[in-house]
Amino acid sequence: MNNNKLFTVTIFSENTVGLLNQVTIIFTRRGLNIETLSVSPSAIEGIHKFTITTYTNKETIDKVAKQIDKRVDIVKAYYNTDEDLVFQEIALYKISTKKLLSLGSIEDIVRRYNVRILDLTEIWTVLEKTGHYDETQALFRELKETTGVLQFIRSGRIAITKSKVERLSDMLAAMEEKLKVFNF
Repeated sequence: MNNNKLFTVTIFSENTVGLLNQVTIIFTRRGLNIETLSVSPSAIEGIHKFTITTYTNKETIDKVAKQIDKRVDIVKAYYNTDEDLVFQEIALYKISTKKLLSLGSIEDIVRRYNVRILDLTEIWTVLEKTGHYDETQALFRELKETTGVLQFIRSGRIAITKSKVERLSDMLAAMEEKLKVFNF
């Protein structure tokens, strides 16, 4: 029986050359495919945040997070399921303006899918859709069938936990409190 589900791994690290390669090797060695990957500075100065999604089971993702934690440049690695997170993706669609106008009302697509028009020329129109994977894919399928899609790109997942503050902030505060106790 396959108990695989989508996990989101959040890694906090220093901004070190080669770290992404070290992290992806951990997934590769366990035979895990990285579905999405996003890296950016975090809310904590000097710390970067990796957000990686993969399908696996709880036992394997627990081992992956522990193995990532052992890396020198990693501050902390966590994993969550969708229930623990607020998350989004962004997708851009370039379509023929002529074909888009032939549909009749652009307003219908804008309202139904809550899209923004980023660029509009005589030749092409670029639409932006922010949402979950299923939402961005639904728009892609409709546009592909009705107008054709000239170009398409979707970002990796970006996510924050539903907890009050970043889990790393709690961990760093606890470490600081311990240091105060030992230093009097």
